[in-house]
Amino acid sequence: MDGLGSRPLVIHRCESTERVDGEHVARTRIGIIGAGGVAARHARVLSENTDAQVTGVTDVLPEAAARLAGDHGARVFPTVEALIDSGLDAVYVCVPPFAHGDAERAVIAAGLPMFVEKPISINSEIAHEIAALIAERDLTTAVGHHWRYLPVVERARELLGGRPIRLISGAWLDKVPPVSWWARADRSGGPVVEQAAHVIDLARHLGGEVDEVFAYGNGTPPEAPATPGADVDGATTAVLRFASGAVGTLAATCVLGWKQRAGLEVYADGLALALTETELVIRDGSGTEVIDCDPVIAHHAVDRAFVAAVRGEQDDIRVPYAEATRTHDVALAVSASVAAGRPISVSRTEAARA
Repeated sequence: MDGLGSRPLVIHRCESTERVDGEHVARTRIGIIGAGGVAARHARVLSENTDAQVTGVTDVLPEAAARLAGDHGARVFPTVEALIDSGLDAVYVCVPPFAHGDAERAVIAAGLPMFVEKPISINSEIAHEIAALIAERDLTTAVGHHWRYLPVVERARELLGGRPIRLISGAWLDKVPPVSWWARADRSGGPVVEQAAHVIDLARHLGGEVDEVFAYGNGTPPEAPATPGADVDGATTAVLRFASGAVGTLAATCVLGWKQRAGLEVYADGLALALTETELVIRDGSGTEVIDCDPVIAHHAVDRAFVAAVRGEQDDIRVPYAEATRTHDVALAVSASVAAGRPISVSRTEAARA
């Protein structure tokens, strides 16, 4: 995979200790920027990791930071700078899409390893600026595309080895999440950037890079009582052309009151795969096999891999920040194609110009 295996491991000093089975074990001190639902999930997972400790939280809503910090015995800090100055080994950036940028710059300036939740921004400029700053400092980073850690995804890659993929069909058919910013394109980036990015990342992981997209939106926003001025497309569809010669489709909608489906279908010579967070359906000439999967496995694995990399114990980070920008570029190209009414090459230059 691009970007993996070339960066040397950097061991960060971890001074917080706790007695485990009679031994003092150094724990990685982690600060969390943002105190919403995704931050709470990461904090729960990290609290179950004997190698990690959430030591500080900051959020623009002090009461939210206090709740999350209180749940995990951490301190509340009034600013990102105060959190960083508290003595950390790594930082999680779990802010809404529109809020990315300043937090990452501050973490990079401090030279700390950083886990960033997706989407990594609402535009190309911030994402690529942050990627360049990370490269200059050669920092350990990860982005929350946790689907790559699903055992069923690993099995799908094994099955596809040596078989040319012909067609990939992805879908994210869901509801509007109950947060005030989600249905505003200038706040969330839209459903493709905010939700379907998981499916796009999985399509790239299995099928390689996307060269070009051509997309349509239905032009009508969903009903979103929590979001005054909702303006995202209620439905989007796109055709994707992969560098390998494979073709693909993407369908996204947020007009349901439930999560209908999120996943991929992949068609290769003599093989059909249907993949979601919870199962892999395999069909070939010999019949059909269904493999069930618990998505919680991936939630734990993505955090465990980041902590292990920070500690210098292993490098199983499957989506460092630079890799995430490539998925982000595809999602932005879909949005740009809807706006421009024409095919868009997957490059931040053309996507920004459209």
